[in-house]
Amino acid sequence: MPGMHTIVTVASVLFILLICLNILNEYERAVVFTLGRFTGIKGPGPVLIVPLVQRMSRISLRTVVLDVPPQDIITRDNVSLKVNAVVYYQVVDASRAVLQVENYYYATSQLAQTTLRGVLGKMELDELLSARDKINAELQHILDQVTEPWGVKVEKVEVKNVDLPQEMQRAMAKQAEAERERRAKIIHSEGELQASANLAKAAEVMSKHPATLQLRYLQTLVEIGAENNSTIVFPFPLDIAAAFLRKAADSN
Repeated sequence: MPGMHTIVTVASVLFILLICLNILNEYERAVVFTLGRFTGIKGPGPVLIVPLVQRMSRISLRTVVLDVPPQDIITRDNVSLKVNAVVYYQVVDASRAVLQVENYYYATSQLAQTTLRGVLGKMELDELLSARDKINAELQHILDQVTEPWGVKVEKVEVKNVDLPQEMQRAMAKQAEAERERRAKIIHSEGELQASANLAKAAEVMSKHPATLQLRYLQTLVEIGAENNSTIVFPFPLDIAAAFLRKAADSN
């Protein structure tokens, strides 16, 4: 039965290959251990692993988006709030990600949470709300330093939401409203100051050139006449009235 023996042999070889063969995607690497010792990194493509002798850990090299859950923070000026963030990181050395840390994903997540609480707890509320770029850069620098021995590169950290207590939100709203009123009063007072300065200059010019006062008087009459007024009161210059009074006195 040589034909049957050949078929059994071929089937056995195919079965062994099926067990040993692993297909890795372009973004994956296999950290291979032989009899418990690290023997190299393989992939992408087909990778043969001998059962009972070898084993492998499949590692993705794509960027991972880690959502840091809301953390309870007490700022330096004793304001309690909740802050969450998002961390973007990538495994750049698959061997260190397996050999240097038990679970790099879990370790990075826990590190991000503790670092977020530690960094924001040293800041005051105003700084936390206004210096977002500075905070993100500091968080990214600290995380990247710690995860570098794990073969993990922290690419970016973003603080997402800062949830303030209701009473703090109301206090900040009142403060913002008071600030807007203060700026409006300053602008109004500056306008009044400029107007008074212009009026003083106009009065000075009119005192030196009395004819300008008469021209302004005529211009005012034209402006009044252009409006739809039912009753118009025309101002009468005192110097003209004084001239008529003097003439009447002389005739008497």
